[in-house]
Amino acid sequence: MSRPVEFVRPQAVNRALVLFWRQGYQATSLTDLLETMGIGRSSFYAAFTDKRNFYIECLDLFADRTLHLLQAAPPDMPPVEALEHFFKRNFVGLKEIGVKKNWGCMLVNTVVEMAGVDDELSERASHHINMMELGFRDLLKEAGALPQQAQELAAMLMLFNEGIRVSSRRRLTDAQHLQTIDTTFRLIRSALV
Repeated sequence: MSRPVEFVRPQAVNRALVLFWRQGYQATSLTDLLETMGIGRSSFYAAFTDKRNFYIECLDLFADRTLHLLQAAPPDMPPVEALEHFFKRNFVGLKEIGVKKNWGCMLVNTVVEMAGVDDELSERASHHINMMELGFRDLLKEAGALPQQAQELAAMLMLFNEGIRVSSRRRLTDAQHLQTIDTTFRLIRSALV
């Protein structure tokens, strides 16, 4: 008879997600995971099968949480304000919960790291990024953009998102990020007039 798994799964998954986010898939060894999660090898394999499948679980969780943040703006907040709030919270607000803004985005990091190495992982992260872009598009439509304009602005905003996430790894100051976000949203507001 096998021993029962003896750890609190949500806490262990959250610790691993943060480790994967900070270090990436390839630089995170199984030993790193076990130490960070505070579990043994047999418990890991019993609960998660293998590192790659576990990474997918963490990636999907990260995507769900990110999409939730996009949708979690107060109901009375205008749509463009909600988009801007999403970006600003990701660069300034995350420090409040112990996340460093220079980790970038786990989804964007995965696309960059795994393209040409593990295309399935890269494509999975790309799918989640596409879902975020649809969220951007829907908010822009709510703000009054016509369907084609909303699609074009959402695509531009996603390229901005990807770029600012990569540039965050350069350790720019909050002021530099906020100035870029302000400029981007000033352009979006002027396009919607």
